[in-house]
Amino acid sequence: MKDNYTDLRIIRTKESIREALVELIEEKGFEAITVKDITTRARINRGTFYAHYENKFDLITKLEDEFMHNIAQITKQNIKNDSDTVEVDLPIILETAVFEYLNERSDFLNAILGPKGNLTFQTRLRDFMLKIMFGEQSPLIKEEELLVSKHYLAAYVASAHIGVIQKWLETGRRESPQEIAQFLANITVNGTFNAAGLNSKVKK
Repeated sequence: MKDNYTDLRIIRTKESIREALVELIEEKGFEAITVKDITTRARINRGTFYAHYENKFDLITKLEDEFMHNIAQITKQNIKNDSDTVEVDLPIILETAVFEYLNERSDFLNAILGPKGNLTFQTRLRDFMLKIMFGEQSPLIKEEELLVSKHYLAAYVASAHIGVIQKWLETGRRESPQEIAQFLANITVNGTFNAAGLNSKVKK
């Protein structure tokens, strides 16, 4: 019972620290935040903070790592090695599952991807998406079948996803995770020209 209580207390402490960080990023920007700011907002002492994190950079790195780990787990859980259905079903299934998680963590994501957040996170996200797209767990993309450089393709897809996520957050998540996932999956699978209604205007 004591161990369960201790574990629950640690979870609550870390959640308080995360919430404090998010609030402070929105208010003053990550670069201006100090550990004292975080501990004061979270109503904990500095010793408690340092029991879990080395400094604010270690804190945000661990939160980012946790975020990307969860996305990787969602990806792994939703990818099926059925070649007959994966091309049709996977994009929308996977996008929906990811956006449901993004919706749950929208406060953190909005803060970290915003102008006052951690500017290196977008670079980390692009590198992460490269690994997801071309790693061993991806049955969709085979490097030998590519028509363009995988690095440019990954940069394009990652930037498009990040841009859509940022716009979705900026506009208050008016669309449901299912709706925004369908929108993004359609663009990804069918292409931007088709989504813009320009295919019929392109000379063949």
